[in-house]
Amino acid sequence: MASRSLGGLSGSRGGGGGGKKSLSARNAAVERRNLITVCRFSVKTLIDRSCFETIDDSSPEFNNFAAILEQILSHRLKGQVTWFGYESPRSFWDYIRVACRKVSQNCICSIENMENVSSSRAKGRAWIRVALMEKHLSEYISTALRDFKTTRRFYEDGAIVLGEEANMLAGMLLGLNAIDFSFCLKGEGLDGNFPAVIDYTPYLKFTQSSDSISSDEEELRTLGSSGSESSTPENVGPPFIMDENSWFNKCKRVKQKYQLTLEQKGYLEELLRLRENQLSESVSQNKILLQRIEDSDLAHKLEKEQLEYIIVELQDQLKSCQSLDQLSADVSLSQTSLDPGQSQEGDGKQDTLNLISEGKEDTPSLLGLCGSLTSVASYKSLTSLKSNDYLASPTTEMTSPGLTPS
Repeated sequence: MASRSLGGLSGSRGGGGGGKKSLSARNAAVERRNLITVCRFSVKTLIDRSCFETIDDSSPEFNNFAAILEQILSHRLKGQVTWFGYESPRSFWDYIRVACRKVSQNCICSIENMENVSSSRAKGRAWIRVALMEKHLSEYISTALRDFKTTRRFYEDGAIVLGEEANMLAGMLLGLNAIDFSFCLKGEGLDGNFPAVIDYTPYLKFTQSSDSISSDEEELRTLGSSGSESSTPENVGPPFIMDENSWFNKCKRVKQKYQLTLEQKGYLEELLRLRENQLSESVSQNKILLQRIEDSDLAHKLEKEQLEYIIVELQDQLKSCQSLDQLSADVSLSQTSLDPGQSQEGDGKQDTLNLISEGKEDTPSLLGLCGSLTSVASYKSLTSLKSNDYLASPTTEMTSPGLTPS
């Protein structure tokens, strides 16, 4: 018995722990759902209000929306651990400053350099206003949520930005791009000393249907007849008046929705026109790039063919040069084999030159003829032979004894 009782006690304790976990998970899910739902309501009220007046810091709809967005971005945000191991509170601006750096032409640096904004919470509120005026709030949130690593570093498990509700948040904020906001970045709304408080009363209004009004009327008649008969006619009138007022309010809301739909239609048509123009420009640029690629490919093919033709010609020239070198080598060998005959022929030419030079002077024409027959070296040898004693001159022949008269 004792063992059974102890086992039952332990089982009840385990069940109690599981119940606490399930209760905490339910509470976290309800909290996330409430914030996302009230954010959707606030976006709708902002769009409805923008149809009649400009949205600025004095608008209660905007103040409520800013408080809701601040609560969503601060949901389960991790604290900053100090050197002493303590965890200090942190603002959502610390996360936005890191996660939104990749947004093109972002306003992070300008907000960091603002002189009248010192605290981190005030900088986050200024960022919300600047992003709304730039119509880039949805882009900032989408870029930050895509950086999942940074988001996990700043938020705990169960945060809205880590759940499926994050995609809904980025989608519902896209409708705010159709609103023209006007804010003063030096007002009291940037005071970071006090946390933002959400006003739920605008979203808790209950509109009764015709059935509920008739039941209330019967209830009022019953209460009036039980109290006094004179009070019955007085209590019959107001429900009908409320019914007329409710129909008037419904018509007014339908008219507002119609105007809002027309504005959103115009915005979407303009956006579609811009996207079509961008698409046509992209298609034309793509065609131009494809044409350039085809032209460059054709030029490369022609250049390749020319280079191959040049290579073939150079190879042919190289072969012809090699054959000429071989032929010149053969000719030089044949000349070396024919050197004795050439030397004898050269001696015969030298003798003829000696015979011609006898009795005649060296005239330029003769020298030219000799130069044409032989080289300069042969001419030098001719002059050396002229001065030789073995050559007889005409004077010696005339004075010889055998030729003198008796």
